[in-house]
Amino acid sequence: MIVVAGEALIDLVPSQQPSPDGSLPALLPRRGGGPYNTAVALGRLGSPAAFCSRVSTDTFGAALLRGLRDGGVDTSLVQRGPEPTTLAVADISPDGSAGYGFYVEGTADRLFTLPPALPEAVRALSLGTCSLVLEPGAGAYEALLRRESRRGVFTALDPNIRPGLIADPDAYRARFRSWLPELALLKLSEEDALWLAGAAPQPGGAGRAAVCAAAREWLAAGPAAVVLTHGGDGLTVLTRGGGEVAVPGEHVAVVDTIGAGDTVNAALLHRLDAHGALSYAAVDRLTDDDWEDILRFAARAAAVTCSRAGAEPPFAAELAA
Repeated sequence: MIVVAGEALIDLVPSQQPSPDGSLPALLPRRGGGPYNTAVALGRLGSPAAFCSRVSTDTFGAALLRGLRDGGVDTSLVQRGPEPTTLAVADISPDGSAGYGFYVEGTADRLFTLPPALPEAVRALSLGTCSLVLEPGAGAYEALLRRESRRGVFTALDPNIRPGLIADPDAYRARFRSWLPELALLKLSEEDALWLAGAAPQPGGAGRAAVCAAAREWLAAGPAAVVLTHGGDGLTVLTRGGGEVAVPGEHVAVVDTIGAGDTVNAALLHRLDAHGALSYAAVDRLTDDDWEDILRFAARAAAVTCSRAGAEPPFAAELAA
């Protein structure tokens, strides 16, 4: 079983671009949150998955749980509380990319507490996004990461940086570096890598070189592999053994990019499992051909998500062709 731990929230997504006369579009509620989307994507791909979080007992919380169950995700590790569900208001650019404004004060997911030891059947733990930023829950998620890593569970992290939620960037960067020895897999976007490295955005090849240099430093601190996403330009993996494999993105008519990175998280874990590589040592043994297969699968899965509105990851049958 793969456990995904972190926030579940409601994305409020504009129904269309603002009209020329200045009238505002309706906001449509969509189930979301990076870890939530990752769990649903794993379930749809057919991986045994469970979600570990704290979810509100309000109407939105009930809808979030229903979405997990409909996706075949185990909810026995979900804590409940009367506080409201976190809201994220999406701002969709003409190219389909999304920015977010968050309403997080006093919400249910922030009050997550460290659960007892995860079931023995758990082979991997995935974390990331807001849940590792917002206290007091962030400390509990961090404790979960450290505890499960030290008992041999394969651990994966997608920081999925939301700068507007991070009051002290330098303190967060230091905290991020402290997690590296606990990780088997680090996955992050090129933009997040630059932010975490404290580097200014750079054009073209210079930016890519800076990102790869930062990734090599992080590899030396712990993870067996770092996967970098480059939007429509594809994915790259860097490994502790000095390997580097890149694949192009899949061309698709983009509706929006909501949930694309979360789908990559799930696809990577699902395909690593198919290669028998949900362990640190097994990742070290993967060949370049293995990694090309894993990355191409993740690129295909993300493309499907980008082809439809909101975080709607693909089912296994959609990727079988």
